[in-house]
Amino acid sequence: MLVPLYRPESRAQQLAHSPSGRVPALRHGDLVVWESLAICEYVAELFPDARLWPAERDARAVARSVSSEMHAGFASLRANMGMNARARLPGMGRTPDSLRDIDRVRAIWSDALRRFGPGGPFLFGSFSIADAMFAPVVLRFRTYEVELEADLREYCEAVLALPHMKEWMGAAEAEPWAIDWVEYPPIRA
Repeated sequence: MLVPLYRPESRAQQLAHSPSGRVPALRHGDLVVWESLAICEYVAELFPDARLWPAERDARAVARSVSSEMHAGFASLRANMGMNARARLPGMGRTPDSLRDIDRVRAIWSDALRRFGPGGPFLFGSFSIADAMFAPVVLRFRTYEVELEADLREYCEAVLALPHMKEWMGAAEAEPWAIDWVEYPPIRA
C-alpha cells in the first residue's frame, strides 16, 4: 500500500498499517512486522535458501554489525541529504557532521569489500541484508554526487543495477507529488 508522507492524513494511514506509525512495515497474513532489521530477519528466516546473511560466521557478524549501525546511525547524513531518488543535487548537504557520516560509510564499505567482498560485487560477495540496508545511502550518494573511490563506485553501480532498485527508482520518477523540503532543499554548504 502506498501512503504519501508528510500530509495531514499520513499519520492515520500509517497507523492503520504499522503499530509504530512509521515505515517500513511488512504485513504477512495477520502478522505485522515493523522496523527494517526486524523485517530483514523475518524474511531471512522465511527464505533460508536465499542466504540473506553471509554463511561464514565472522562475515555474518560484521554484516549484522554494519546493518545495525546503518539502521541506528548516520543521523546527519539523513538530515542533510534527504532521500530524493529523482533529483541531482551535487555538493549539497555537506556539513561537518554529514561529511563524518560519509567518511564512516566509505570506511564500512571499503573494509567489507576488502575483507569479505572478493568473489562478488556486493559488500559480502553475494547480495545480503547489509546491501539492502545501505541501498538508501547508495541512492543518496547518487543524488548528491558524493565522491567515491573506484571500488566504491563499482559497488554502488552493482546496487543500482539490481532489478528491485531499478523498480524503486522508476516508481520515484513516476510519483505525481513532491515534498518541497526534500525536492527543493535549502542550499547548505
